[in-house]
This record gives sequence, structure tokens and C-alpha cells, in this order.
Amino acid sequence: MMENNKLIAEFMGLSIKEGVSYYTDADDMFPMGIEVEEPYLPYHTSWDWLMPVVESCFERLDARDNSADEIKRQLLVCNLKGVHTAVIEFIKTYN
Repeated sequence: MMENNKLIAEFMGLSIKEGVSYYTDADDMFPMGIEVEEPYLPYHTSWDWLMPVVESCFERLDARDNSADEIKRQLLVCNLKGVHTAVIEFIKTYN
């Protein structure tokens, strides 16, 4: 589970350094002020963490692309575990 959450974090541009989560850019690292217990990231338990990832997945889609269909299906039934799993598969395919 934690390895999948790390994959999501990297997809979203996050890094974990010394127990603190950071957004990174080409020039520098900017602390988010979120302390984490290495490598705990609650994507699998929190809609607040997972929904920005879903939005990012949808932003990367081409209009003809059907690769997020499973994410859409899981969202319709409000299944957090299903959306988490579908996001992982999308990221693996996208990368």
C-alpha cells in the first residue's frame, strides 16, 4: 500500500525528505508544512488527498483517451478503495 501511495506522491510532484512532504520544481524545494511518518501518505484513506490526484489524472487525458474509465466508474459509486486502485493503474499506464 505504501509503495503505491509513494507512486501517487511522485505523480503529484511530492517528495519526502526527512519526514516532511515537499512539492518540488526545477529550481528548489518548497515545504508544504505537512509532517509525515515515513512513508505515510493517506491517499488510500482520505478523499481530501485522493481527489486532487483524480483531477490531475483527468487533466492529462486526451479527449479520445479512455484510460480513466475505471476511475470514473469507481467515483460513481463513491468507492475510495476502488478509486485508489484505479488511480494507481492509471499512473502506471501513464508513466
